[in-house]
Amino acid sequence: MDKKTILASLTPEVVDKFRMAIELGKWPDGRKLSAEQRETCMQAVMVWEHEHLPPAERTGYIHKPVKDDGSVVGAECDVEHEHHYPNMPNPKGAVQPVKFRNKQ
Repeated sequence: MDKKTILASLTPEVVDKFRMAIELGKWPDGRKLSAEQRETCMQAVMVWEHEHLPPAERTGYIHKPVKDDGSVVGAECDVEHEHHYPNMPNPKGAVQPVKFRNKQ
């Protein structure tokens, strides 16, 4: 399945069930989540949230404090780095990683 197919099948209710399963470590029927299921659920939740929720409502959001001068602490890292969007070849404004050759 590709990202679009997966996103189309996810509903807010399914995502909530995934969140609960991740939190409790088991499915609603009591069966334990495997490590692979947990990882898959986490990825699905993160992708869905990225597509449907503003940053402040996503899992793991950390509010950045505002300095006395009105500037936001850490605003310099608000640039969309390539690792934020692994499925896109070069998102707008992405900082490209430096690639090093292995010395042998």
